Amino acid sequence: MSTTFWIKAVELILALGILVMIHELGHYFFARIFGVWVEKFYLFFNPWFTVAKWKPGKYVKWFSHGKEMAVAGDNNPNENKKSWRATEYGLGWLPLGGYCAISGMIDESMNTEAMKEPAKPYEFRSKPAWQRLLIMLGGVLFNFLLAVVIYAGIVYSVGEKYVTFADATDGMIYSDSAHKAGFVDGDIPLLVDGKPLDRPDAGSIQAMLTGKEVKVLRNHKDTISIPIPKDFIFQVNKDAEGGQSFLMYSIPLIVDQVQPGMGGLKAGLQKGDRLIAVDGVPTPDITSFSKELEKHKGANVTLTYQRDGQVLTAADVPIDDNGMLGVTKVVDPAKIYKATIIRYNILQSIPRGIEMGWDKMVNYVKQLKYIFTPQGAQSLGGFGAIGSFFPETWNWLEFWDITAFISVILAVMNLLPIPALDGGHVMFLLYEMVTGRQPSIKFLEKAQIIGMALLLALLLFANGNDIYRYFFK
Repeated sequence: MSTTFWIKAVELILALGILVMIHELGHYFFARIFGVWVEKFYLFFNPWFTVAKWKPGKYVKWFSHGKEMAVAGDNNPNENKKSWRATEYGLGWLPLGGYCAISGMIDESMNTEAMKEPAKPYEFRSKPAWQRLLIMLGGVLFNFLLAVVIYAGIVYSVGEKYVTFADATDGMIYSDSAHKAGFVDGDIPLLVDGKPLDRPDAGSIQAMLTGKEVKVLRNHKDTISIPIPKDFIFQVNKDAEGGQSFLMYSIPLIVDQVQPGMGGLKAGLQKGDRLIAVDGVPTPDITSFSKELEKHKGANVTLTYQRDGQVLTAADVPIDDNGMLGVTKVVDPAKIYKATIIRYNILQSIPRGIEMGWDKMVNYVKQLKYIFTPQGAQSLGGFGAIGSFFPETWNWLEFWDITAFISVILAVMNLLPIPALDGGHVMFLLYEMVTGRQPSIKFLEKAQIIGMALLLALLLFANGNDIYRYFFK
């Protein structure tokens, strides 16, 4: 397996570990506040054996075997269940999640025998509905707060630096499906459904994919209206599976460095030269230039380039067998176009972090409706799809940015009204608070089983999609 695979795998496991820990800490926090006994607090699942477990003042065990969940009241009956020392803390070995085993509730442990006993004052089921609701919402709340903290930390440490659509004077490059819809490379997005578009962030792209009409500036003079197909978002998702972005900045090929012993050096290219044609074929951007070189592997070409306002040519420039010229290029649009830079102090970064977290959540919620369509089901992905979000080389800034986004996704998905998810428990608690009637233990047990079956099926389906896309597409 490649180095890239292992880098992405480590990034994924590290991110999941952080997110699961924070999520379960949210449940733990509110349970402790309301005096509910947390039997176990585990990072990662531990079927068959546990890597490490610790109960303060009682024991520390490594690589032990035993039951996954505790039985309510199985410890010393005189033990103070409200103390943090009454909890067993552990590390499992399967990095697909974790759990916070709360005494007196129907969860994945399915400890039905304990539920037949009278409710004890330290149990979840003995608490008022509003307290139980906050305990169940704790994980979602903490995941959202984590995203806010990360986003606030990013803008505080590095600020925001971006190029607006208007300042990207060469426009954007579009995917195949975008071309079919009517977009042309070089178009500058202006409006979506009458609302101004500022920059290619997640919100703007989401609006363009799901809107009814996008207006663009073409050739710096014509305003063109492009109707958006109803299934446009699914077409673009297929492009993404093939490595195409819906849109990206049109970046001209400007030489950054010339490598020794390659065609670029023989052509006399220098830092700052802008390559504009290959054998007379215009190459206004990096993508078109690379495509032209692919056609001339192992051959000689004539290059046309700009230097200090002059148009120059270099003949008989050799291209190697891999289609490479031997130059590194400027790829940061902020180094080519006018960039907008915003700096935040610590007080300004907090509301900006909240705004960014909220925008990510709203945009993701808007996309949920597409999951319940045949095209949306095909686009579902599992751990492989999540891992693909991360960069191929280690970059802490990108890692934290992606981790924050996944934290928002985890918060939203956990709120789905499916038994076995936090949202399922919330649904039943809201029913109880509205009607004044608590669902029976038997009903909750059956609902939990059904919910777990649905989640297992969804997990298998999503990861099956990953396997299919990897091996058969």
